[in-house]
Amino acid sequence: QVHLLESGGGLVQAGGSLRLSCAASGDTFNRYAMAWFRQAPGLEREFVAVISQNGGSTVYAASVKGRFTISRDNAKNTVYLQMNSLKPEDTAVYYCAARPYAMNTARTAYSYWGQGTQVTVSS
Repeated sequence: QVHLLESGGGLVQAGGSLRLSCAASGDTFNRYAMAWFRQAPGLEREFVAVISQNGGSTVYAASVKGRFTISRDNAKNTVYLQMNSLKPEDTAVYYCAARPYAMNTARTAYSYWGQGTQVTVSS
């Protein structure tokens, strides 16, 4: 069992940057691959990025590749999402998610979710 809490969302102009954080507690952090998903109103929750247990591997959605960077600090039990060159279409609630061991890009593969943090990008 792992509990996740996101922070760092807010309002930013197009072209700006934000860094999201997700603090984990309740279990050994390095047992889990960690991911970010996002959901805009009326749309499906979509994959954004995932990072392996030790941080050695990452996968990004095509829509964010080159602009977003996922990272983790296992000593701090925290995963981050650095978002640069933000676009209005990045506006969504961003969710942190965890699953044991292997990375996955599918929403249904994740059992543990945070409550989400709102990111709004104005044009």
